[in-house]
Amino acid sequence: MLIDPPTWPAHETVWSHLVSDLSYAELHEFAARAGVPRRAFDHDHYDVPLARYDELVALGAHAVSGRELVLRLIQSGLRVAQRDKRAH
Repeated sequence: MLIDPPTWPAHETVWSHLVSDLSYAELHEFAARAGVPRRAFDHDHYDVPLARYDELVALGAHAVSGRELVLRLIQSGLRVAQRDKRAH
């Protein structure tokens, strides 16, 4: 499980991306165990607010840079391209 720094501004906070580089099943299982609502899932990641960052790291998410997160997601084959996200 990977999480990038909370740097994406929205809704009066900043947000991180929570991903798995193994499977969506692993990602959904971790998120459910951590109490991250399914509505926070966006095609290939969960958006999580700054207030949850330390907790998710404590639960086992590995803190990585945004660049490393994207590279590992692409290498895993789980990345959904922006053009495909817009199509939905």
